[in-house]
Amino acid sequence: MSGPRGARLALGVTVLLAACRGAPGPVEQVTIPPGSSFGVVTDSLAAHHVIEHPKWFKLLARVRGLDRSVRAGVYQLARGSSEWAVMDALRRGDQLMLRITVPEGLTLSEIAPIAKQALDIPIDSFMAAANDPVGASAFVEGAMSFEGLLLPETYLVPAGVSARGLVRIMAQQGLTAWDPAWSPRLDSLGMTRLHLLALASIIEGEARVDSERPIISAVYWNRIKKGMPLQADPTVQYAILMATGSRKNRLLLKDYSFRSPYNTYLNPGLPPGPVNSPGRASIEAALYPAMVPYLFFVAAGDGHHVFTRTYGEHLRAIARIRRARGPTMADSAM
Repeated sequence: MSGPRGARLALGVTVLLAACRGAPGPVEQVTIPPGSSFGVVTDSLAAHHVIEHPKWFKLLARVRGLDRSVRAGVYQLARGSSEWAVMDALRRGDQLMLRITVPEGLTLSEIAPIAKQALDIPIDSFMAAANDPVGASAFVEGAMSFEGLLLPETYLVPAGVSARGLVRIMAQQGLTAWDPAWSPRLDSLGMTRLHLLALASIIEGEARVDSERPIISAVYWNRIKKGMPLQADPTVQYAILMATGSRKNRLLLKDYSFRSPYNTYLNPGLPPGPVNSPGRASIEAALYPAMVPYLFFVAAGDGHHVFTRTYGEHLRAIARIRRARGPTMADSAM
């Protein structure tokens, strides 16, 4: 039955059923897989007791044209809801949304457990999606994985989102957050976006105080201009993490000889790609370094660093900090 007569009948039955129905009951979580027929959708709603009269629900949906436009997803719907309200929710795609927060400075292998806990995405599925070179290069040219491409932020994503879907949502947010003013600045520096993210990730790994990010950036830019090795500790930590699956709390002298293309103590220039997920502040610092002459810095122990111009000054700064704290710090931040 279709047309005006069918519509009037369906509406009349809906009003009658609503008049006989009590208050909605407990909320049910209903999953509608992609490609589900409307019959399957109706059966699922009935099985969860969201609707009580499947035949009339199908009729009303056909009249409204909903049977051809239901969106897949996870929905929270109350038992005994009106057919009209259920159809409106399905038509709008009012899916259950879940929150996931990704802090700055994490690697893909460190984001994976967060996705598992917040969204129940298997760790191996997330890593497989995040290490897709074809997908990554579609977002940032030259990228071999999504390392550094996933913007650190709090996201609301549909329940049941796939690993691939989550990775693409986060990478797309990174593109959306790109400031148009950064592109000409990037060109003037002669850098690619991948190079920028690599440098920003090093700054992210070093900085503990926001005001020092442009100064740390300047140290690395000054080294690049002089042809000096970057000697950035975060690149060594990343190399070890990639090889062993665990991050070291403190680097030892022997660690600086760890062989990897990411080790900037052994290899000149920037690493092949980012070593973590940098935030906006580190990206801006990489683009706009401070105008300072420093070539060295060492951690002072309170989150700040001591910056120096010469290697002699740097060694004296290390000695002062060691005297103040005792001989427990690594010979890092070179």
